[in-house]
Amino acid sequence: MTITTTDPASGITTDTGIEETTDDQVARITAAAAAAFEHLRGTSRVWRAGLLRALADGLEADRTSLVATAAAETGLAATPRLDGELTRSAFQLRLFAEAIEEGGYLEAVIDHAGDTPMGPGPDIRRMLVPIGPVAVFGASNFPFAFSVAGGDTASALAAGNPVVAKAHSSHPLTSKASFDSLNGAGAAYGAPAGTIGIVYGQRAGARVVADPLIAAVGFTGSLGTGRILLDIIGERERPIPFYGELSSLNPLIVTSAALAARGAAIADGLFASFTGSAGQLCTKPGIAFLPRAATEILDAMVTRASAAAPQPLLNERIHQAFGEIRERLIEEGRAESLVAPHSGDDGFSMSPAVLAVDAADLTEAVTEEAFGPLLVIARYDDLDEVKAALKAIPHSLTATIHAEEHEWEALGPVLSELEDMVGRLVFNGYPTGVRVSWGQHHGGPWPATNTLHTSVGVTAIRRFLRPLAWQGAPETRLPEELRDDFTGIPRRVDGVLRLATLLK
Repeated sequence: MTITTTDPASGITTDTGIEETTDDQVARITAAAAAAFEHLRGTSRVWRAGLLRALADGLEADRTSLVATAAAETGLAATPRLDGELTRSAFQLRLFAEAIEEGGYLEAVIDHAGDTPMGPGPDIRRMLVPIGPVAVFGASNFPFAFSVAGGDTASALAAGNPVVAKAHSSHPLTSKASFDSLNGAGAAYGAPAGTIGIVYGQRAGARVVADPLIAAVGFTGSLGTGRILLDIIGERERPIPFYGELSSLNPLIVTSAALAARGAAIADGLFASFTGSAGQLCTKPGIAFLPRAATEILDAMVTRASAAAPQPLLNERIHQAFGEIRERLIEEGRAESLVAPHSGDDGFSMSPAVLAVDAADLTEAVTEEAFGPLLVIARYDDLDEVKAALKAIPHSLTATIHAEEHEWEALGPVLSELEDMVGRLVFNGYPTGVRVSWGQHHGGPWPATNTLHTSVGVTAIRRFLRPLAWQGAPETRLPEELRDDFTGIPRRVDGVLRLATLLK
């Protein structure tokens, strides 16, 4: 059976000519990944850094065709949206190359044999090692940065693991083109066959997760699909780590002083943040707490949303769910519709929607994530109302607060509440646009994710590593990084942190 693809801007469906991956093919792909792992786990950090840079170069070389393919399958703008996203994917690969060369991610520790208060202690040396073949499920809304060529793939490969990617049903041709680019660049560099694999179809994705040769799963998508994959993992003889980014409402709070100081600028930023990429960003602010006197921002949201043209949503399912969720927020959550959305003439497009509710009346029924250009405005009279209303909001990836300098001390209780709810707190900014860096954390408490780890930034590599200790090992059996005369990476030796003194 061949897979189809649909242009969300026109609604036209075409046959891709790509066959769904059979069970036998899945088994061969995972077996190839397992064989590649035996080679990759023994490669040097320098070699792996070179591989990641080669993959980045491969994406850059195919930029024009990759962006054009993704634009036709997602309805997202080729420039700057998709072109910038491809740049991000290449940047991620190169950033991980720098990280593995630096070596601190290994958390290398040496405790020499010696006397302790408990008696003689043996020689113990520990560092992180690759975990094994990783299954990667990409997101519909990021055909590059969170898909086949995305951060999960980059971090898994950086750790020394092969990847088996599940092509997303909303962009199968983009998935295939990305795989072809990465696989070709990897082969030219000398990577073993099976370093990067790909499967097509829902059944194939489920089979990959259940395959005993797969050691971990990285997933970005809906809470419902995440639960399905977790159930599959629970039925395995040997359960494995599942790193899922699942659902997020991302509350945003504006104080009275911020409103008075820069209300117009906040209105501009908030509108751009909740409508960018047709509101199909995991960090989109889904609810904004505004002072009841914030008529300037409220009027701006209504005026701009009413005048905005429909934008393509990624697929028919998202388009349908957008309308259904909006109706639930009104009927069950008692939200008032300030701007009703409308569909375009073709495809799966939708204009922005704005709802309103009093913060004092906020319930869980109006805090469901609506994937698309929808914003709920919660009007409040004082910050105590906001603090109480936060109890009804599910834990999220981000929370944002706009305030003036003299307000931060009084905002302490609200900030403490937010710190317990999210993985990233944004001050006087907007949560959309997730920087790829050493300091980034893109995660949050359930249901935002099911893990304490990040899926963006250098520390995303930690998900696909496991600690291993060597006790009393002969030097010849130790990894290079744990030998006494090696100084090329930061290490903790007998309790003292020692920085690298020789770049290797």
